[in-house]
Amino acid sequence: MRTSKTSTLTWQGEEFRFTDVSDHMAPGDVFDVPGALFTQRRHGPFLAVTWWRRDCKEPIHLVTNMTSAEEACGWYRKRFKIETLFSDQKSRGFHLHKSHLSDPTRLCRLLIAASLAYLWIVYLGAYALRHGWEKIIHRNERCDLSLFQLGLRLLDHFLNEELPIPVAFTP
Repeated sequence: MRTSKTSTLTWQGEEFRFTDVSDHMAPGDVFDVPGALFTQRRHGPFLAVTWWRRDCKEPIHLVTNMTSAEEACGWYRKRFKIETLFSDQKSRGFHLHKSHLSDPTRLCRLLIAASLAYLWIVYLGAYALRHGWEKIIHRNERCDLSLFQLGLRLLDHFLNEELPIPVAFTP
């Protein structure tokens, strides 16, 4: 979990913040604190990691149940490959976070339906690119939308213009 540089840690009875560590680091450095307790409530123990990637202006602070800083940083690097999926399912797309479902069976059904819908909307985004619709539903000079966002816009356009909507997963 990524956390704030002002988060409080406790290690061997001493309280400190991530900033106390990062003030003594340079790009390329990794500093880890195994067995740290996290926040004023002292949750944990966790592995606390301050990781200053060479391509970043400041360090990233992580708290994890993993055993090594290298493993935690490796998994954190991969997180960005799926981040758009989560935002498309939540705040930038289907707004699943507003369902407030707590029953596991109902939540499972919603996630299955949302996953199938997600695949179809991504298909519509690819369809938009393949058939030149992005010039109609988005700006002409460049496209900075994900396939999901293009697909949502294309679906909206088709519905507003009462055009037939492609439902197959073929070109």
